[in-house]
Amino acid sequence: MSDRIQHKGLKAKVMSAEAAAGMIPNGAVIGASGFTGAGYPKAVPIALAKRAVDERLKGKPFKVSMLTGASTGPELDQVMGLTEAISFRFPYNGDAVLREKFNSGVIEYQDMHLSHAGSLVRYGYYGRPDNKIDFAIIEVTKIREDGSIVFSSSVGANTAYLEVAEKIILEVSEWQDERLEGMHDVLSVPGKHGDRVPIPVLKADDRVGSPYYNLDVSKVAAVVLSSYPDRNAPFKAPEADHKRIAQHILDFLDGEVKGGRLPKSLTPLQSGVGNIANAVLVGLNEGHFENMTSYTEVIQDGMLDLLDSGKLRIASATAFSVSPAGQERFNKNIDRYRKQIILRPQDVSNHPEVIRRLGCIAMNGFVEADIYGHVNSTHIVGKGIENGIGGSADFARNSAYTIFMSPSVAKGGKISAIVPFASHIDHTEHDVSGIVTEYGFADLRGKSPKQKAKEIIEKCAHPEFRPILWDYYNRSMKNPSAGLHSPHMLDEAFSFHTRYLKTGDMRPKK
Repeated sequence: MSDRIQHKGLKAKVMSAEAAAGMIPNGAVIGASGFTGAGYPKAVPIALAKRAVDERLKGKPFKVSMLTGASTGPELDQVMGLTEAISFRFPYNGDAVLREKFNSGVIEYQDMHLSHAGSLVRYGYYGRPDNKIDFAIIEVTKIREDGSIVFSSSVGANTAYLEVAEKIILEVSEWQDERLEGMHDVLSVPGKHGDRVPIPVLKADDRVGSPYYNLDVSKVAAVVLSSYPDRNAPFKAPEADHKRIAQHILDFLDGEVKGGRLPKSLTPLQSGVGNIANAVLVGLNEGHFENMTSYTEVIQDGMLDLLDSGKLRIASATAFSVSPAGQERFNKNIDRYRKQIILRPQDVSNHPEVIRRLGCIAMNGFVEADIYGHVNSTHIVGKGIENGIGGSADFARNSAYTIFMSPSVAKGGKISAIVPFASHIDHTEHDVSGIVTEYGFADLRGKSPKQKAKEIIEKCAHPEFRPILWDYYNRSMKNPSAGLHSPHMLDEAFSFHTRYLKTGDMRPKK
């Protein structure tokens, strides 16, 4: 028996993943741990996917609703997507297989602000009439003698699912380092409207909860041992365009410090996931800002670099998203990192109250932005979901600085990231402080829509698309029906997108 299971009563509930999966009925609503490929259950979802195939071969249906913290990894999303064992998915996805199933209509998907997930689950919108969900499947690193648990490499929406689940399956990961104990700061946010109290996080390094979650042991139906690793995807070395984007952001922040609007240590950083975001962190590590803090969703390799160099003093998040090399470095230095990294529930890491109080600097990627500053971060050509909004809007709406970044073109120059009118809007012009591409930083603060348009076209658009965008804008200004606040010719507003759908290229034929 694993020494990670110290509660005597729960030792008696250890069973195989197949036996645990066998408890879950067709149509069940499951709340699982996991956030950005970290801390998600692996053994039980694999067994569930196999069971779905076996049941189908017998002519019986088997599908479940799957709720998580955010994206997970191949042992959950991919295998359950390939076997079509999921009927409904919430609140975020990063898996290519599931994406294809969503866009082909095979699986229903609701994209959602991650700060809202816990409250919505607690109110029963995704469960049964009694506001419960059927099962919570949570990865942990240890079950302590008193029945309390140590979460693994993410916290995500764990607390919400554990609170409302009828039954609980604990997947004890022997791959996760036991020394994660002490890194978590678990605070449950009351879900009922009118009962909520202030979250007492006044600084990024405040610890206001417990390192453990006190479990209702009577709800635990099964304990499963697992040794599967997290999904640790490697980061690409920063490309030239990514480095230019990072430098534009650093120059902007430097200007804010010189203007007296930011301290020399900046305010807490929030960085989205991906190669561009990681390149910005690399740039910050090479820059001159010192004694920085981070209040964000995920810890990436670039943040480990900043902690190692001493440029970053503390990093608060809800999960890890590191490369294999980053994981190795983390395990090697975990005793130091445990003092510098705090993992919180996403109810807290993404909470508007805390983000607003701390005056965060939010830096996230985008799919496209239009000339008036509206940002689409989720949909390709307005109709196919890419991943989801995640926590970007939690930070965009509430941060002191909201910066969206992307290369100016994609698909070898066939797609422009700057378009006349965004085909899907996740972040309105009211929530966007700046847009940056490799060509420049468009500072949108204190500007009308027409002033924003001039800034975005001139500073962010690719030179090949600038004349087309200027032509659209100038003709809109002269069109009596276009209006003169945010001028648009609606019969041409999506011309970039319709042209791409017809020809595979947003550029007009020469």
